[in-house]
Parts: sequence; structure tokens; C-alpha cells
Amino acid sequence: MPSTPAQQQSLADLMRALGAAARAATGVLAFAPNELKNRALEHAAAVLRASQAKILASNEHDLRLAAAKMSTAQLERLRLDGARIEAMAAGLEAIAALPDPIGVTLKKWKRPNGMRIRRVSVPLGVIGIIYESRPNVTADAGALCLKSGNPVILRSGSESQKSSAAIHACLEQGLMTAGLPTAAIQLVPTSDRAAVGHMLADMADYIDVIVPRGGRQLIERVRKEARVPVIGHLEGVCHVYVDRSADLEMAKRIVVNAKMRRTGICGAAETLLVDAGGVQTHLGPLLEALLDAGCQVRGDSSCVLADSRVKPATEQDWYTEYLDAIISVRVVGNVDAAIAHIGRFGSQHTDCIVCEDPLAAERFLTRVDSAIVLHNASTQFADGGEFGMGAEIGISTDKFHARGPVGVEQLTSYKYMVTGNGQIRD
Repeated sequence: MPSTPAQQQSLADLMRALGAAARAATGVLAFAPNELKNRALEHAAAVLRASQAKILASNEHDLRLAAAKMSTAQLERLRLDGARIEAMAAGLEAIAALPDPIGVTLKKWKRPNGMRIRRVSVPLGVIGIIYESRPNVTADAGALCLKSGNPVILRSGSESQKSSAAIHACLEQGLMTAGLPTAAIQLVPTSDRAAVGHMLADMADYIDVIVPRGGRQLIERVRKEARVPVIGHLEGVCHVYVDRSADLEMAKRIVVNAKMRRTGICGAAETLLVDAGGVQTHLGPLLEALLDAGCQVRGDSSCVLADSRVKPATEQDWYTEYLDAIISVRVVGNVDAAIAHIGRFGSQHTDCIVCEDPLAAERFLTRVDSAIVLHNASTQFADGGEFGMGAEIGISTDKFHARGPVGVEQLTSYKYMVTGNGQIRD
């Protein structure tokens, strides 16, 4: 039901109040000592663990309401359990253990006229994060923004509203324990979808950067409507290319893991490319491994001939991010043909080569223009935590500012500090 004019005004006032509070918190958070930020994160981790039963009850409520309107893959992203709550808490502690990214001298030099110049890291400012059905983003994003000195306004999807609120309450307790303003991490307290429009179009005076985390429809809307810079990616059409030189057992392990470990994440493999020089030795066993793991395979004519369980692929399959137990498979002539396929159909997210030929590996790593390129490792490692960043807000496929996992360092900018002794310019 559309909001009434009075409700819209009330929502506008609410969003402006969140923005003003976040802007006021920048003056505290940008200069907060690292030990206070760490204390907040460590206490929040302890509260997360202690609040497991409450968080799981909130998540169960969200799951019940979402069951009839979400796909299996979407429900898997929404679902929490003890292991995922522990992973969130451990992520907060890992972020706390990172060096403070603020106030770091990135480079310094002296000019012939005696002026000394330093490039020093600073926070980006107020960050707005819009996400859908992943409640763990509440903890990861809140912690990363806190560590990097950026107040954040979090807008979770309506499907994960109660789960996100329960997690946010733990972060608030951490902030209060450390004596930091609770406005440093705020959660939009309404499921009204119009709140997203306010963040994108009406809050440029408060929000410096928007980070979307969700499906194609959300990302396209954010990029179209946002009046501030955006850090994000559109899709994760990730590839695994198995070269003729690949160790077959390694290739099977990597391919099955890349597709099936978690099918609903952006780093899941969506297309398998197999070198024509390895069709006789590699194609059949790879198809069998995927099919036996419960994956639907859509393949080209060579794949259909190799295994009768393979469904014929269409042109659209090569562009598709399934986020499900489905993969498209194509035989390509060589590593250059694989690179060409990825260049045409990929999304510049994450792509992998499995091979023992060092020249093929180097050619692939150098020439595939993606944010993350791997050799002999699963695409499921496309994750800030696996990169040693503690956690991530997302994987950026942008080429300006941040690319790849967006962690604490990627949430900073820099300024130049210049020291002179009376110099003037002619």
C-alpha cells in the first residue's frame, strides 16, 4: 500500500534525522583512538555470542515470513545458525586485530623548494549501505565502517529486518561500552521501501558514499538514482577454465567447490570452460563430478555428447548468474579462447584457471580483466575474510577507488599534508 503524504513526510524527517546524527558522529569517529574502536568491536563480538538464542529467534521469524516469497537460494542467504553467528563474531574480532587504517602516511617526499609533502589516509565520511537478505552484512559492514572511522547508515532488506535489528543491537552495546556515539552505526528502523529512495536522492548533504549489496534490480536502481558516488558490482558471472595441463583430481575438487560449496554467493562459479585439448581426459569426469554433486549442467554440443544428463545450453546461459545449483559448460579451443569468452560474457568479478602450465597460468592471470583472478584455487575464495581483511562489505568490480574485496583500507581516502617554512610561489 502506498504511503500517505503525511507518512512520506514523517519518513523524510526520520531519514534526515539519521543523516544528521551520522554527520555529527564524523567529528568523533574520524579521530577516535584505535583502542576505543577495538574495544567496541570486541565487546560487540561477545554480545553477539551471548545473544545467539535471541538472534536465531529473530531470524526464524524472518524465515517464516519470507518462505512463501523467496527462492531456495535467497532463503539460504537469509538463514542464520550457530556457525554463522560465530563467524560474525570472529569477523568482528579479526577486524579489531587489523592495524588502524586512519592517519597512516602512505607516501612522503620533499620538494626542491624545501616543502615536505605527506599523503595521509582519512575516512571517506558517512557511508550508506543498502542490502537485501543477508543479515550478516549488518555486522560486517558496521564493523568495517567503524574501524575505518566512517559513520554508517544501514538499510537492510525487509525480509531480514528482525535479524538485522537483533545484530545491530549487539553493535550498539559495543559502541556504548567504548564510549563512542551510537550514531556511528545506525540501522534504518523501517521496512518502508521509500527509505531507499531517500538515501539515494535526498540525503546528499549527509551521505558521502553508497554501497549496494544485493541483486541486479537493486544495483541497477542504485546506480541510476544515486546522487553520491557508488561502490558496488552488478553481477558475479564467475568462470573456471580447466586447461589441458590441469591435474584432473585437483580440477574436479576445485570445480565442484567453486560451484556447490555455497551456490548463492557472488563468488560461486557459473560457467565452466574446458580446453579442447583436454576433452578426452577431462570433460567427462568433470561433468560427472558436477552431476553427481547434484548440479544441473547446461552444456554445448560436446558436453551433451559426453553425458546424456547434460541439458543443451542457450546463448543466454553464458550471461547468467544462476545463484543456484546450475552451471553452464563450454569447450573452448585454448587459453586464449577462454580469455575471449570471459571478456565477452563475464562480469569482471572473479575468474579461475586450473592448470600446471606456468605460461598458460601467467597469460590468464595477466589478460583476464577481472577484480579477482585465481590460479588453482576455488572462486569461493573471493571473500574479504579469506583475503585476511577480517570481513568485507562486498566485491567491487569498479575501477575507480576500490576494486575487489572492500575492506577497511578500501573505505578510506587520503589528503595531502604540506609543511613549509615560508615558501611563496613566483
